[in-house]
Amino acid sequence: MPQLSGHNFIAGGRSAAGSVLLHSVDASTGEALPGAFVQATLAEVDAAANAAAQADQLYRHLPAARRAEFLDAIAAELDALGDDFVALVSRETALPAGRIQGERARTSGQMRLFAQTLRRGDFYAARIDLPLPARQPLPRVDLRQCRLGVGPVAVFGASNFPLAFSTAGGDTAAALAAGCPVVFKAHSGHMATAERVAEAIVRAAEKTGMPAGVFNMIFGSGVGEVLVKHPLIQAVGFTGSLKGGRALCDMAAARPQPIPVFAEMSSINPVLLLPEALATRGEQIAAELAASVVMGAGQFCTNPGLVIGIRSPQFSAFIQRLSTLIGEQPGQTMLNAGGLRSYVQGCDALRAHPQIRHLAGAAQQGQQARAQVFQADVSLLLSGAELLQEEVFGPATVLVEVADRTELLAALHGLHGQLTATLIGEPTELGHAGELVTLLERKVGRVLVNGYPTGVEVCDAMVHGGPWPATSDARGTSVGTLAIERFLRPVCYQNFPDALLPQALQNSNPLHLTRLVNGENTNQAV
Repeated sequence: MPQLSGHNFIAGGRSAAGSVLLHSVDASTGEALPGAFVQATLAEVDAAANAAAQADQLYRHLPAARRAEFLDAIAAELDALGDDFVALVSRETALPAGRIQGERARTSGQMRLFAQTLRRGDFYAARIDLPLPARQPLPRVDLRQCRLGVGPVAVFGASNFPLAFSTAGGDTAAALAAGCPVVFKAHSGHMATAERVAEAIVRAAEKTGMPAGVFNMIFGSGVGEVLVKHPLIQAVGFTGSLKGGRALCDMAAARPQPIPVFAEMSSINPVLLLPEALATRGEQIAAELAASVVMGAGQFCTNPGLVIGIRSPQFSAFIQRLSTLIGEQPGQTMLNAGGLRSYVQGCDALRAHPQIRHLAGAAQQGQQARAQVFQADVSLLLSGAELLQEEVFGPATVLVEVADRTELLAALHGLHGQLTATLIGEPTELGHAGELVTLLERKVGRVLVNGYPTGVEVCDAMVHGGPWPATSDARGTSVGTLAIERFLRPVCYQNFPDALLPQALQNSNPLHLTRLVNGENTNQAV
């Protein structure tokens, strides 16, 4: 594998105009890795945005099939990265090789899934109202609508998924599928990984004849604000903290031309344990839930951070069993030192609260995170206390005992928006859970029954989003093919010559697209 250059990616080339050098570190030892990365200058951020805008003039008008070829080529380049790449990612993140290989497969898989979406064509959402010249009292003109890319998109890499939510991750894939060039802000926690993946994207762009500025990447701190405020950027994709996401939303809203920010930020993903399920399989549930809490050192945005049960001997036994299991968990190395510090601070805040009791978990020491379980008084949920609503990013969860079903509903009313909520129950009690489901539908983006939220399938039906603060816009998702809609906008064409229309709206359209013609779905050309 060639040596890392540490240079920014702009318009298909490399640029290193700055003098500030950044270093990536070994997540397990804290030692600096060989090489340095050059922080982008203000001029380079401007050049990257301009390169994306220049590419947009061509890229957005390419046939969907051509963009699909590009996404497939990215997937192939990612899959071709060798064992040395896996070893590099492992050093930067402390993730095991198996996890990295699985995440790479997910990353290339979602590229191919968006390619399939492009070839299918329904993302255009084409609508056609044919002219009615004889209509009285006024004739109707020819009106046709479809969705096109919004323009250059700024994407911020996530810390917890160095591949699937980073350089070639879901936001990048969705934006490129929508016909939007990307300016990517590399995450400081895995800059070497970002460079290798960016190289793969550039190779794919060259092999498929894409415009040079279709993908750009910059390194550095402070450059994100400049990027979001750049007038050529038309949307933002972000995965990270509530504080960071809120700051980006405020910046974007304050621009002379406000733009949308699609930010995935904070979720505690409540799990509701119904009585019959605990009576039937309480020990099994405790084991499954403990495994979900500590999976990947708890560094999943769908980590179950809140568990609610109705007071009973069975729930008491469950608490004891879960506490034992959590207490037995070995320490795990987190993605970076900053993440560990944040986790320790979050656990310390819970431990210090007079209405929260620490149940189990070894004291934090060294460079590894220790799993923790707490129990909070239900009054904290009923009052909407912020501490209980704050995500503790790591292998920790909080238990809450409610007196009865009425108090359970009241506690759920106090919850903020979430990515997920889970119902664990037996068939009989699930049959009477309609009121719970109705409430949870207003609170979350994905409701699970007898499963655990960690592990997100990349497919057409998935929703990885939810009401604030889980995401900044509950109408979208950052996982699954619906994610493309965040970076599309509708355009209507009135009385257009057929040759000037987008291909999806042309009478001679050769694609088998589902189109709404005069209110009726059709797969036929009009």
